[in-house]
Amino acid sequence: MRGLTGRGGSGTGVAGSAATAGLVAFALLAAGCSTGGSGLQDEGAAPSDHAAKATPSPAPSGSAGFTKAVDAVELLKSDPKVSARVKADLRPCAKDSYPVDTSYGILTGSSAPDVVVNVMTCADAVGLGTYVYRENGDTYENVFAVEEPAVYSAIDRGDLVVTKQVYAKGDPVAEPSGEEVTTYRWAAGKFTQQFWVRNEYSRSVGEGEVVASDPPAPGN
Repeated sequence: MRGLTGRGGSGTGVAGSAATAGLVAFALLAAGCSTGGSGLQDEGAAPSDHAAKATPSPAPSGSAGFTKAVDAVELLKSDPKVSARVKADLRPCAKDSYPVDTSYGILTGSSAPDVVVNVMTCADAVGLGTYVYRENGDTYENVFAVEEPAVYSAIDRGDLVVTKQVYAKGDPVAEPSGEEVTTYRWAAGKFTQQFWVRNEYSRSVGEGEVVASDPPAPGN
C-alpha cells in the first residue's frame, strides 16, 4: 500500500487501485476453488477410497486349504511300511491318547495337504519314527519314512526338515551330544536331500562352571 499512495497523491487513485486489486484477488480465489483447477479439491481421491478400489493381490500358487483330519494311528497300523517294532510301541500313554504328532502342509505339490506323522515314546517323548503320507484318491501313500531313535520331522516353507538327536556313550536321554538336521525337497516324484547340518552341544554350559569373569580393576 505504501507504493500505491506514493503514485497518485489522491484518495480517488488509492481507492481505484484498491478496488482493482480486490477484483484480481477475488478472481484468483475463484479460479483456485474451481473443481477443474489446481486447488485443494484437485489432489485426487482420499487414501481410504483408493484402498477400497485397489485390486486384491492374487493368492499364491500351490496353496491348498485344510480339508479334513486323518486318523494317524489307524494310518500307521494299516501301513505295511511301518515296522513291527514301531507298531508294537504304538500304544496309548493314557486313555485314547497316543504319542503321535500330526502336521499338515504342502510338501509334494499335491492339491491336498500332505500329512507328516511322528511317533514317540510315552515316557521321554523320544522319536521312534517319522513318516510322510500323500493323498492318493481315497487313500494315503507312504512316500517317506525314517525309523531311528530320536528322530522328528517338521514342515518348513514347503520343505521337509528331519532332525535326529545324536547320543554319545553314556548320554542321558534328555542330554544328547548333538543333532543332525537334514532338509529334503520333493522332486521327480521323491524326496531328495538338499541341506545337511550337524550341531554339537557344549558340555560346559549350565553345569555351574564360570563362563565369563568380571573385568580386572583399574591399575591391575
